[in-house]
Amino acid sequence: MLDRIAEFFIFGLVPLVVGVLAVPELSDAAEKTLQGEATYRERIALPPNAVLSVQLADVSLADAPAAIIGERKVAPAGQVPIRFEIGFDPQVIRPNMTYALQARITVDDKLLFTTDTRHRVDPLSDRPQSIMLKMVASSDAPADALLGQSWLIEYIDGIGVISQPQATFRVGEAGKAGGKGPCNAYFATAKVDGEKIAISDIGSTYMACAPEVMAQEKALFEALAKAASYHIDAGKLIIADKDDRVILRFNAAS
Repeated sequence: MLDRIAEFFIFGLVPLVVGVLAVPELSDAAEKTLQGEATYRERIALPPNAVLSVQLADVSLADAPAAIIGERKVAPAGQVPIRFEIGFDPQVIRPNMTYALQARITVDDKLLFTTDTRHRVDPLSDRPQSIMLKMVASSDAPADALLGQSWLIEYIDGIGVISQPQATFRVGEAGKAGGKGPCNAYFATAKVDGEKIAISDIGSTYMACAPEVMAQEKALFEALAKAASYHIDAGKLIIADKDDRVILRFNAAS
C-alpha cells in the first residue's frame, strides 16, 4: 500500500515538473533603435525617386572594411530633413569600439549626396542624430533635382503671383515636358544642359475657360517658350529668359 502511494506521488509530480521546465525564458536581446535625420546645405529639391540609405557601422579598424551593424533605406526620401530609424541588436555593441553613421542619397542608383566626414555615435544613447550630407560634384547634378519633379506655378511674367486655378510643370528624363495649365493640359519638348533650358514645340488641348484664365495660360506658354536658364532655390524652381530676367517661378509639389 505504501509503495502504491509513493508511486502515485512520484508520477503525479512529473507533469508539474515538466510544466515548469517548459516555460520559455525571456530574451535579453531586445532590438534597440537609433533615430535621427539627414539633411544638406544646398537649397535644392530632391527628385521624387530619390532614396536615402543610412548605415550604422563599426569603424574601429582603420585597415579593414567597416562592419555594418544596422541599415535603413527611406524610399522615396521626400525632402530634407529626412527622418530615419535604424534597428540593431544592442548585444553586438562592445565597449572601447568606434561606431559611426554613414549616409547617401541616390537617384536611380546614381550618387547625389553623401557623408564626407565620420559621424561618430554612441549606439546605446537615446540622443537623436543629425547627419549633414555633401553634394557630389557632378556637371549634371542640377538637372537631377529638376527632372521628374512636379512643380506648381506661383508666378508668371506679365500676370504676377497666381494661386488659382492651379497649374503644373514637369520635365521628364526623355526630354518631354508638360503639365496642367490654368485651363488646358499641355505638352512640350525640353532640352536641359546644366542650368540651361530650352522649351519648344508647346501644344495643348482645346478647352475654353474664363477670359482671365485663358490670359494666364497664354502668358504661361509664352514664358515657357522664352526659357533660357533655371535654378532651384529653397524648393522653388526659378526660370529666367536670355536676359536673366525671372519669367516663371514654381513651388515643388509634395
